Parts: sequence; C-alpha cells; structure tokens
Amino acid sequence: MIRLFPALISLVLLLCHHAQALYFYIDGPTQKCFFEELPKDTLVVGTFKATQWNEQSRTYIDNPEMGITISVDETFDNDHRIINQRSSSAGKFTFSAADSGTHRLCFTPTNVPATTGFLFSGSQTGGIKFELDMAIGETSLIASSDKEKLGEVVQRVKDISARLQDVRREQVFQREREAEFRDQSESVNGRVVRWTLIQLAVLGVTCAWQLSYLRAFFIKQKLT
Repeated sequence: MIRLFPALISLVLLLCHHAQALYFYIDGPTQKCFFEELPKDTLVVGTFKATQWNEQSRTYIDNPEMGITISVDETFDNDHRIINQRSSSAGKFTFSAADSGTHRLCFTPTNVPATTGFLFSGSQTGGIKFELDMAIGETSLIASSDKEKLGEVVQRVKDISARLQDVRREQVFQREREAEFRDQSESVNGRVVRWTLIQLAVLGVTCAWQLSYLRAFFIKQKLT
C-alpha cells in the first residue's frame, strides 16, 4: 500500500473541507490513498476524472480503455471495506460513514502501462493525472452537484404522471363506451324478444283460427 506524504495528505484534507477539489499524479497502475476523518452518518459524494500522459503531444489525454478501481476502508474497524467500485476513467462514487472514524480512500488505475509523466522541477511526475471533486457532509454542495440529475428525475416523474393521467382518461372513456354499447345491446335484444313474442302470439292465434275453421268445415260436410 503506497500512501501520500503527510504534507500532501494535509493539503488533500484541507482542500476536501473547503475547496472540495484537488488533483494528483499516479505512476501507472499504482494505488494512491488518502485518509479522511468522518463523523457518523456523513454523506460523501465524489466525482473524478483520470487522464494519461501522452509523450507525443506532451500532455494528458483521455484513454477510453483506462479504468479506475475505488475502495473505501474503515481503518478503525480492522480495515472493513465499505466500497469496492470499478469504473471508467471518469465517474462518480457515493458512500455514507456508518461510524465515526478515519476512512481510507484509495484509487487504482487499470489497463494502463507502468509509465511516468513529465519532468517537473527535476523530478518525474506520474503518468496518470487524477482529478477529484468531493462534497463531504455538505447538503448544499451535494444538492448543487446533483441539481441537473434531480431536475431530470423530476421531469421524468412528471412525464410518467402525465402518461398515467392519459391512461386513466382512456380507461374511463373505454368504460363509458362499453357501458353505452352494453345498453344498446340490451335494448336491441329486448326489442328482438318482444317482436319474437308478438310473432308467436300472432302465429298461435292464426293456428287456432285455422283449426276452428277446419273443424267447422268438416262438421258441415258430414251433415250434408
């Protein structure tokens, strides 16, 4: 486990509490860690971006094949790991401190060669530039960083609510149509039944009249 020097750690902690942003250099796939003292139930939201040194352009550029492994351990609880996240070269991580104490945050580049960067003040600087922006226990900062995403979620909820209202109106309309069709069907069926009964009644009267007429005719024929 490679750690930053105490002076750099102090600078990192200072920046996290105030500016909430920092960057540092990493030599290839080397793990870099720093420590943060967090009260219980403190929410931490961090965004990061890693770029790789390019010797031809003499600058740091994006590498789509690069990955970043993020781990957060509770040093006060036998290095209990609460985050082990694998991400692309740019992303976001979130965690909440379950208990008060020192937490170790580590970042490890993957799929990168073990190369160094450029010379600065006579010393070699890492081949990976890691930019980190964190909001620690600051609701306003966290809300500000997530404002755009929150707006998208709210808009999606409104869209879903509007669609549900449309579906509900369509269901009411269909039920009204079904009730109207059922009433019409019952009315038609009632008229058909009444007309059938009338026809049967007429047919019965006609049959009775014919039988009566034939009886009278046959009786008259016998008498004559």
